[in-house]
Amino acid sequence: MTMNIKDISEKDRNAVLHPFTHLKDFASGKLGEPTIVETGKGIRIQDARGHHLIDGFAGLYCVNVGYGRTEVAEAISRQAYRLAYYHSYAAHTTDELAILSDRLVKMAPGKMSKVFYGMSGSDANETQAKLVWYYNNLRGRPTKKKIISRERGYHGCSVISGSMTGMSFYHDHMDLPLSQIIHTGAPHHYWGANAGETQREFSARRAAELDQLIERLGPDNVGAFIAEPVLGTGGITPPPEGYWEAIQHVLKKHDVLLIADEVVTGFGRTGSMFGSQHYGIEPDLITVAKGLTSAYFPLSASIVSEKVYHVLEDGADGVGAFSHGYTYSGHPIGAAAANAVLDIVERENLPGNAREVGTYFQAQLKEKFAQLPIVGEVRGVGLMGAIEFVGDRESKRRFDSSLKVGARVSKAARDRGLIARAMPHGDILGFAPPLVTTREEVDEIVSIAETAIRSVMDELVRDGQKI
Repeated sequence: MTMNIKDISEKDRNAVLHPFTHLKDFASGKLGEPTIVETGKGIRIQDARGHHLIDGFAGLYCVNVGYGRTEVAEAISRQAYRLAYYHSYAAHTTDELAILSDRLVKMAPGKMSKVFYGMSGSDANETQAKLVWYYNNLRGRPTKKKIISRERGYHGCSVISGSMTGMSFYHDHMDLPLSQIIHTGAPHHYWGANAGETQREFSARRAAELDQLIERLGPDNVGAFIAEPVLGTGGITPPPEGYWEAIQHVLKKHDVLLIADEVVTGFGRTGSMFGSQHYGIEPDLITVAKGLTSAYFPLSASIVSEKVYHVLEDGADGVGAFSHGYTYSGHPIGAAAANAVLDIVERENLPGNAREVGTYFQAQLKEKFAQLPIVGEVRGVGLMGAIEFVGDRESKRRFDSSLKVGARVSKAARDRGLIARAMPHGDILGFAPPLVTTREEVDEIVSIAETAIRSVMDELVRDGQKI
């Protein structure tokens, strides 16, 4: 069937409530027509108008195995024909779910015990909050409920996970954050360090601030600390030296659970299977989604450590059944998709590819962009990276927000065939290509990005900006 582009665009504009879209500008046509994505193969997608684009952001950090993997589609199809759905309530299961859960417990960092399933990273972090509260109730610590997150951390958009997210524009006009969620400082040395402060000194100060915050709130009132191994949406920012060692010391001191949000970093993106392994993190709870199925099917998981699970099991005689779950928890099609994806991840050693090609990618980013007059910092790890633009390198003066430098660079790249994300916290161009990306494809990505950045630099000069 030939697609009627005008008809689809009209239906979309009239009926779809798009996330993170200026509603009035879209409704009026000011944003132009919607992009109707039609097909994808490898690291590229094609829209209905025939435009080919390198997806330098893997959808939303998620299509790790690349587009068009028929083995995943076939696994989904086989499961749908065999059994399209059954629930996991009251000890019901399927073979794919049992196999996946055993696999995740064994491959995850730390001493893990059980896996609870949802449909998105947001709902998985809602589950983590409930687990923290449940755990502390069962062990007789009913006030130990506050959860500390970080400024610029991203943990989702639902009520609790949206509160955990540490960026105000996710809270504005949404009555967030809730009072149970407290924020501490971001681990970004470039913007947060004092003059002359080394990375280790900065990390020690952030840990001391966390320690003081817990003391101020009262250790008996703080249940957990949630953090991404690498800040994602908050700027694609790897932690400074010594950060995780110092932070974990504070958490253990105060008997505070550590939730590692591995929604972005899980399954290879840093060059290790999990970001926690990459940075020596020993989590009590782990959140995964995105790369779990490479976004071929919605599935998330909250992985529970032996330490936490034993309290839940021991408390069962007193409280009865574990009263939490969703209709689609452990969906058999999602489990089949995840097993097929993890087969690819392991067979093709995608963490190894992210490490090897990622090393080349990081080197190319620094070589091409670190000395440009509008670039303040180039940073990243594995196959995730960011270029942050500033109006003055020496003083770290930001560009006036009205100039929208990051968004302009992102658009210039897209006009040239590359999707690279204008990150929401500052003038930042972000990259997170699929983990199957080759060195040759890195060269394409970097070349297009360089042309785009230089074109915006030229525009700024023509507009009278001193750079």
